[in-house]
Amino acid sequence: MRFFLLTCSLSLLCLQGCAPVVLRKPSPPPAEVAGDSPGGIRTMGADHRFADVSIQYIARRAHALQAGEPLSILALSGGGADGAFGAGALVGLTHAGTRPQFSVVTGVSAGALLAPYAFLGPEWDKQLIDAYTNGRAEHLLQPRGLGVIFDSSVYRRRPLEQLVDHYLSDALMQAVAREAVSGRLLLVATTNVDTGETVVWDLGSIALNGGPDAKALFRDVLVASASVPGMFPPVIIRVQEDGADYSEAHVDGTATVPFFVPSALLQIPRDEPNRSPPAVYVMVDGRLSEEPTSTRLRFRTIVSRSISAGLTHMARTTLELTATTAQQQGASLQYSAIPAAYPNLAPFDFRASTMRALFQYGYECAHAGRLWIASQGAAAGHPDRGESISGQSVECPADDELIARFAVR
Repeated sequence: MRFFLLTCSLSLLCLQGCAPVVLRKPSPPPAEVAGDSPGGIRTMGADHRFADVSIQYIARRAHALQAGEPLSILALSGGGADGAFGAGALVGLTHAGTRPQFSVVTGVSAGALLAPYAFLGPEWDKQLIDAYTNGRAEHLLQPRGLGVIFDSSVYRRRPLEQLVDHYLSDALMQAVAREAVSGRLLLVATTNVDTGETVVWDLGSIALNGGPDAKALFRDVLVASASVPGMFPPVIIRVQEDGADYSEAHVDGTATVPFFVPSALLQIPRDEPNRSPPAVYVMVDGRLSEEPTSTRLRFRTIVSRSISAGLTHMARTTLELTATTAQQQGASLQYSAIPAAYPNLAPFDFRASTMRALFQYGYECAHAGRLWIASQGAAAGHPDRGESISGQSVECPADDELIARFAVR
């Protein structure tokens, strides 16, 4: 884990050197989208070309197509193998009968891979369970060997592509396209290597308007969002926009944002002042605090510990900002994260036994009603606890006092 974090940190310091392609000069962000994605939402039109559409426009359209119903927004964070927690939680919510139909699902990195299943709903739980418990991810990390000296990553990209391809069926693409027509949004974030900015992709529009290349483009966006810099090479995506074709290199969305809830989606339309405010759910597939540990005074251990702490604090800061924005707009916010006491948590431990245990933990906490913490008041005490994991009794997120401190108002 420490080696991976060190690799990622050194790669991020030289992001612009990762892509051996000539990219377009970035255009200045539209003023109207300040506070959200700098370039708005990248949406594919019926002409198979992309346009950067302001989040305000997307929000107005989403509100209009929801026929007066309040939006329900789920944001899924990055976390590598820890995405098994979010997967298990979704299935647990299904079996408990408490899983909302989310109007908007956003995903970053591991959350991007989980997002299509969260978006499509309980009918796809069988595929979701298989993806996170069958052990296929055990072969994800295949070293390049000596090739790492001359290339941009420690591991090959092909195993990740094959994993995504295995589950990206024609039926899934068709289902996403149908939901996009209804006005629901499936949004995934990557990081543009050249600009260093977050790019938010409207995957529903790609499934709907991408034509024969839709599946390949859909896959490339998912793979790019999960391609940790230094671990996996950047993904080169061809973009047809403004009458020209461009090559862009994209990496893990977590390089710039741990998860995202576009603030414009939280605003009540001015012509519907009596409309109920949105409900926001944030699933952090990782910890919000670091376990105290002795750190050797060596370069690698100090840097890796510092980067790990920095990423954790970035997630906490983003959660605090999201909670503040939700409160200002009158939206409700519930969030969840893995307690610090959960044993042997490692984002790149893709062993089937580890992922199954975390999946089961997320499932049991969701099924018991102990998954979410409400931002608008301290979580009440509850005697229920998570089941024994590796011989230890682990509290569910709603029972963890430390998690409850971060975004409760």
